[in-house]
Amino acid sequence: MEGVENYNGRMNLNFRSDNESPAADAIVAAVVEANSGSAWAYADDTLSQQLDTAFSEVFETETRVLPVSTGTVANSVALAAVTPPWGAVYCQQHAHIYNDEAGAPEFFGNGLRLVTVAGENGRIDATALEHAMKANTGHGVHSYAASAISLTQSTECGTVYTPKQVAALCDMARDRGMATHMDGARFGNAVARLGCSPADTTWRAGIEMLSFGASKNGCMAAEALLLFGRHELRDHAERLRKRSGHLLSKMRYVSAQLLAYLEEDRWLDMAANANRQAATFAAAVESHESAELEFPVEANEVFMRWTAEGFDHLERHGVEFLKWPGRNDLARFVFSHCTRDDQTAALCKALNAR
Repeated sequence: MEGVENYNGRMNLNFRSDNESPAADAIVAAVVEANSGSAWAYADDTLSQQLDTAFSEVFETETRVLPVSTGTVANSVALAAVTPPWGAVYCQQHAHIYNDEAGAPEFFGNGLRLVTVAGENGRIDATALEHAMKANTGHGVHSYAASAISLTQSTECGTVYTPKQVAALCDMARDRGMATHMDGARFGNAVARLGCSPADTTWRAGIEMLSFGASKNGCMAAEALLLFGRHELRDHAERLRKRSGHLLSKMRYVSAQLLAYLEEDRWLDMAANANRQAATFAAAVESHESAELEFPVEANEVFMRWTAEGFDHLERHGVEFLKWPGRNDLARFVFSHCTRDDQTAALCKALNAR
């Protein structure tokens, strides 16, 4: 996120989304380096062939990697690979797969059903999950079959699951023969917050598939579907990727980004900066006389309750953010890998300028 002068000469600060931040210099350099000579197509290039080894080292287990260009396709291919058309996928009520993917999982899964589960602060509540599964599977063949659970890490509310919380939900799913998936669009922010091994909050806790996000944290159109212990799914997932038009011919440019992203823990360093900036703003909100936090701030998103007049005041100061749909008293501020201290300071100053 860069601060630039707008036409009124004021600093224009964009906190709308980490999707709107530029790619990191090291990521761009990796793409430029990959742009030399010819390379085999359709992920048969040298860089793409290195992904399994690179991710296996990071996750401390044998990992199968399918590079893709969007998180939506990673989520949809994963869920379609383990869910029949008469199957149900359970997710939190704020989940991206339910609210923000235009029915893509159902489309990829030929009619699979997404069932929402309640829970505070973006996390699935175990008791609510138990109730939802009983309520939706009590009529035998007349019901959808409970097939998978999908957790979001970090959540759509900017919070994180601890490894213990992930494990408890995965145990419930496994007891019922269900597959386990994690939407990790902001996975780096979650791991940076938790300070644990990436393995601890994924396969060691029972997650079998991870949609590993990178585009929100310094890459450009680079995501990956990771398979842990479900390597037999690879052929199925690869065919779904191809059939849906997401097997890129020049995949080396995606793979080059992912390799550079992992190198020297770059992904965690960038995520840590975003989290730190969010924490700084959250502290300013907590000390404000009238603004309040909607959810605990544990990663790089801050949801702030305030007045419509207050938000108008911020906009007049050149601050860009997302007014939450259907709410005139709630807005989201997202901090990125390249948010600078002076930009966050300017936001805090604008908040307290009234």
